Amino acid sequence: MHDSQALKPLVKTIPAVRSRRGPRRRRPDKLHADKAYDQPELRRWLRRRGIAVRIARRGIESTERLGRHRWVVERTISWLTGYHRPAIRYDRKGTHYLGFLTLAAALTGFKKLAKAKTTTM
Repeated sequence: MHDSQALKPLVKTIPAVRSRRGPRRRRPDKLHADKAYDQPELRRWLRRRGIAVRIARRGIESTERLGRHRWVVERTISWLTGYHRPAIRYDRKGTHYLGFLTLAAALTGFKKLAKAKTTTM
């Protein structure tokens, strides 16, 4: 499946975020994406939901302006695929893959917290 087809289900499943002021937020203020998501239908759908769109347009804009935001995502994906099992998908069921991906996220978070704790002491 192309990444752009997974955008709608991804945005729909964003959980409510607790904030210090005001009600919980159910949607992001804006969405940053690269040229693969430059489709008029996706842009219209996001605008109808009240989400500002920051998608590089094909043939017009360079993706360099999005680099700072993309780096966070790319770095996180590289952390998760650093574990062999999620990187090479052997499982036929998506729930098994999601379980290993969740485990990789927990291990990565634990390692980052343990490293931060030892550097502050």
